[in-house]
Amino acid sequence: MANYPQLDNSSGVWNLREVYDAVMGGYWPNANSRAIVGGGYNPGYTNAIDHYNMTTSGNATDFGNLLIARGETSAMANFTRCVFAGGNTATSPNSTNSMEYVQFNTTGNAADFGDLGAATYRSTGFGGNANRGIVTEGASDTNQLQYITIPSLGNAADFGDRTVSGTFAAGVTSPTRVCFGGAFTPSTSNIIDYVEIATTGNAVDFGNLTTALRNATGCSSSTRGVFIGGKTPSQLTTLDSITIASQGNAVDYGDLTGGFSDSSGVSNSVTGFSCGGNSSGLSNIIQSFTIANGGNAVDFGDLTAAKESSAGNSGQHGGLNDGYQGTRPIPFQENGGDRGVFMGGATSYSPATAITNLIQFIKISSSGNANEFGDLSVARYGASGGGNKTRGIFCGGNLAPAVTNTIEYITFSTEGNAADFGDDIEAKQIAAACANNTRFLNAGGRKSSNNDTNVISFITISALGNAADFGDLSVQRQNLKGLSSNTRGVWGGGYDGAASNVIDYVTISTLGNATDFGNLNNSVLVPGAAASTTRGLFAGGSPVTNVIDYITIATTGNATDFGDLTVSRGGFDGVSNTITAVFGGGEDPSVSNVMDSVTIASTGNASDFGDLINATDKASGASNGHGGLVGG
Repeated sequence: MANYPQLDNSSGVWNLREVYDAVMGGYWPNANSRAIVGGGYNPGYTNAIDHYNMTTSGNATDFGNLLIARGETSAMANFTRCVFAGGNTATSPNSTNSMEYVQFNTTGNAADFGDLGAATYRSTGFGGNANRGIVTEGASDTNQLQYITIPSLGNAADFGDRTVSGTFAAGVTSPTRVCFGGAFTPSTSNIIDYVEIATTGNAVDFGNLTTALRNATGCSSSTRGVFIGGKTPSQLTTLDSITIASQGNAVDYGDLTGGFSDSSGVSNSVTGFSCGGNSSGLSNIIQSFTIANGGNAVDFGDLTAAKESSAGNSGQHGGLNDGYQGTRPIPFQENGGDRGVFMGGATSYSPATAITNLIQFIKISSSGNANEFGDLSVARYGASGGGNKTRGIFCGGNLAPAVTNTIEYITFSTEGNAADFGDDIEAKQIAAACANNTRFLNAGGRKSSNNDTNVISFITISALGNAADFGDLSVQRQNLKGLSSNTRGVWGGGYDGAASNVIDYVTISTLGNATDFGNLNNSVLVPGAAASTTRGLFAGGSPVTNVIDYITIATTGNATDFGDLTVSRGGFDGVSNTITAVFGGGEDPSVSNVMDSVTIASTGNASDFGDLINATDKASGASNGHGGLVGG
């Protein structure tokens, strides 16, 4: 395991905040920004190894040489070492079982690593994780998998079998899982299957690529895998994407600059690269694309020579969760928060006589029933809730019958009653809030005059005082819900004369009007909402449904189906840490005390979490560990 973060090429005095921001931003100085591409066919087999800096566009330069000239090989890597395994050589019987390695931080020739269990070519090697690399047994259309322990020299061992036999598969990896896509079986295949890296065993079906293909390559962040090009036999321009933690079919992600097969895939977990390959002739082009966003590839630079069937990797790929890029799990739980609160609400369908000032709390990482936290200064329902690492904020709402503009706050670490914060710029209910560690934004809602509003207001959470104008929603509406990353606030659903599927967003640091983001799968009002650092969930809503949708907050586009709640309901809210979302209360149509939870990074149905103290409709949620608080 590499030291984290490495200081070998940094100077001066760094405080923890500067280190954290640089690490999560992907610009921490380190020696591992090097991509390596070795071997290949041009048109004879070559032993040349190229390298280039992944953070700066430009051409590759010479690194050194492999011990054996080879193509149709594979490459696996940890933080410090890249291992080339198997391949096709010019010497009969052509396929080889030899493995050799290089160190990322020093240029030079490769050294012997050990042997595969059998000579193989047309294989696919994966980074695996910091400890283990996995390689397909490509020769003779076998379905066998082998693995190596990358930090230790030695021979490969049997891992298990793929669900299909075939050569020319492509692969992507997270820190826990490797996915294989496509193959030549001897017909082309669209099958994706996967294994869990830590435990040997046979692969399991994952889903399908958008097209049956062979001779593709792959790269990944810790969460998203991209299958690059390939052929059917015509050469493909397509980039297919999967979320590695969840099973399902790939989606079209963007395009290469042309049709390419037999290229080499590399990544630093932020940027993906396609190196060389065949595009109606051998190519030296290096193309790049942003893994989190999708879109078309652009020219990055050139390899030292045109070649196909080479293999590449880096010390920053998606399997290395202790690496340096913001797409990976955070190096320490910087936000530290695990408390969710549900405030106020209506305890029956007669809110004039049955609203509550109760504040309830849960520990998000541990299922169980809610406990009493304290009280709001006055009973209310339909308020907007949000928070930063230290404070939970409750804004506006209905006091039955009056609508209020009062803002109250609690301190998460100290149970007790809420205190006065200031006033919103207008009295309203059933609006929606989002927050990062600095600002709380309150958007839309229904005013005391029974007119809906599109106004977005904001407060600085650390300083008591009244709200100020931020801008306007793209559509005037009430009964919507909000969520955030550290940089973006997003609102979805609501009522604008009818149930709405509108999603819009703002950049939290910049005053201005909201911009269209995309659409929910269903038009709903009063859904629940929660988010991690990268993904936002909108769950349930009225007309009463159990559907959970998800979006990737950093990119615009329509929502995707996530799974289902345990109970169809609307009129509730969500809380989260960076891993788990919990949705509490609502109406189904009876007022509910149900809480259920999901793991945000995966897809699937919710599971039972526990019960609120009281059945509560239109309570307001806030938490001190949600995704909007990381890096802020």
